[in-house]
Amino acid sequence: MASIQSQGIGSGLDVNSLVTQLVAADRAPRDAQITRRETDTTLQISALGSLKGALSSFRSSLEGLKTIDALTPRTAASGDDKILTASATSSAATGSYQIEVVDLAKSQQLASTAYPAGATAVVGTGTLSITQGDKVFSVLIDENNNTLAGIRSAINAASGNTGVQATLINESGGSRLVLTSTTTGEDGAMKIAQSGGDGGLAALVYDPQGTMAMTELAPAQQAHIRIGTFDVFSSSNTIADAIDGVTVNLKDTTAGDTVSLTIGNDTNAVSNKIKGFVNAYNTLYTTFAKLRSYNADTKEAGPMLGDALLQGIEEGIRTDLVSPVSDVSSAYNSLAALGITKQVDGTLKVDDTKLSAALSADRGAVAAVFGSTNGVAARLYKRVDAALATNSGIDARNTRLQGSMKDINQQKADLDARMAGIETRYRAQFGALDVMLSQMQQTSNYLAQQLANLPKSG
Repeated sequence: MASIQSQGIGSGLDVNSLVTQLVAADRAPRDAQITRRETDTTLQISALGSLKGALSSFRSSLEGLKTIDALTPRTAASGDDKILTASATSSAATGSYQIEVVDLAKSQQLASTAYPAGATAVVGTGTLSITQGDKVFSVLIDENNNTLAGIRSAINAASGNTGVQATLINESGGSRLVLTSTTTGEDGAMKIAQSGGDGGLAALVYDPQGTMAMTELAPAQQAHIRIGTFDVFSSSNTIADAIDGVTVNLKDTTAGDTVSLTIGNDTNAVSNKIKGFVNAYNTLYTTFAKLRSYNADTKEAGPMLGDALLQGIEEGIRTDLVSPVSDVSSAYNSLAALGITKQVDGTLKVDDTKLSAALSADRGAVAAVFGSTNGVAARLYKRVDAALATNSGIDARNTRLQGSMKDINQQKADLDARMAGIETRYRAQFGALDVMLSQMQQTSNYLAQQLANLPKSG
């Protein structure tokens, strides 16, 4: 009989194979049970994740529809985009304006005298105090940065710099320190004072009401526009308070002429938002259908077929869709009245002609159908938001499923430990058997040898 290596003396018994097979046989039923539970739990977690993701995406699509203001956007059309552009909120009144751009807001710029020695020219030490409006910051100048280049760098790196950019301009007569306000208009106008040190910084003082050692290359200038006969001034070229709900961005002056600005209704934007809502709902419905599906031919069911949680959410959303909006007195008081209807497969479809007619006839009613307190988008958003909230049915089930998965992992660990103990016991038992069989084989061999040596009769 061929000998097979084992843990024992070597009786020929295949201990490893026997132990492995017996442990596998003991493990198989419990392993299969745990695997089935793990597979089912994983499938449920995945299904719940798909539901949450679809609801979250749908909620996002409702953000731009759940208020009336979101569905009454305005357009702002400039007669010359090279002169000015504009944007308008839903609060802006429709109409046209003639605007003359008299002046653009500009930044003040100051320059020092020329220093023939250039950037390395020593100016002086002390403290520079630079004021813009009601804000001030200080720059310490000592022997380490008292040159023209050093002062430039110190100003740019100063803590609390309120908006002053320093640079050097090199010309034939030497180098000049140039300070430019990063803020346009009078709010960015600069005053520069000096104190302490050796007095050399007096060459950089600038005060319109006193000493002006620096030269003003460009004055701080307010933007100036004229709407009809009314003058409007601003420190910025972006003017947001001249016309209610309208922000005007100035780019150039009109040299005495005017540019038209027309505020109108943005019908395309509203139409696109509504169509986006329909597409988002159809995506959500497709997810619902997949989760509760059943294939009669293959007998395969979706992971949430017959699930009360899914049925409740879907039924609530369906009710919110088809119910008329009670606080809209117009004939356009439901999605169906706007040309949005349900198809045989459960998805929604938009009739562009009916929607366009509704927007032309009563834009306010269309906005109210979606964004009023009891509007379709407003109530859908409230429902979906509640479904995704902490302690909702979805959240509670997810917590339970995660707990089940944790329990399954513990069962796996427990099974591994139990099987390790069983394997140890089997190996001890078969090890003893191996020793016994080996001893029996040795005894058998000895007896056979003794019998062979006995004298034969005759």
